[in-house]
Amino acid sequence: MSTSDATTREQRLQALETAVREASGLGVVFSSVVADHIGISSRELECLDVVVRAGRVTAGELAAATGLTTGAITGLIDRLEKARLACRERDDRDRRKVFIRALPRVETDIMPLYASLQARMRALMDELSDRDIDRLLAFFSASRDVLAGEIAAMKSSGRGAAGSGEGADAKVVKPPAR
Repeated sequence: MSTSDATTREQRLQALETAVREASGLGVVFSSVVADHIGISSRELECLDVVVRAGRVTAGELAAATGLTTGAITGLIDRLEKARLACRERDDRDRRKVFIRALPRVETDIMPLYASLQARMRALMDELSDRDIDRLLAFFSASRDVLAGEIAAMKSSGRGAAGSGEGADAKVVKPPAR
């Protein structure tokens, strides 16, 4: 590989890193705008997304998926219930077990806020080849795992955000499968 090829590759990798960071940052901003629009916090919206993707989760599963303590999750679920976005429901087989599930208001009041974004992103994805899709899926799946590992490492070192409800013992895992 020549020096100019290496420089070009390094420049392209730098541009890719910048584009990923910018897209990630704008995703955070978009979520914040949606959360403000419906009157909940960004953290509550992200937790609600975990519930929606999983169908239903226990408080413990939600805590594990988000890295929040079970105490912080309890208050968060209370606020989602008060906003009529989620509810607790007992397991029919084990009455001690309680699940959290999204309420219809999520479908009627929140999902439409994402419709334009989803349509525009789908149009971009439709331009990709199957090989491109497979590569992007592998990249973002690996990126998610790297990020989860970095979050867990930071938390285990005791460098979690003060007052965030995130203790050093918190774990970050993928949301439970449906």
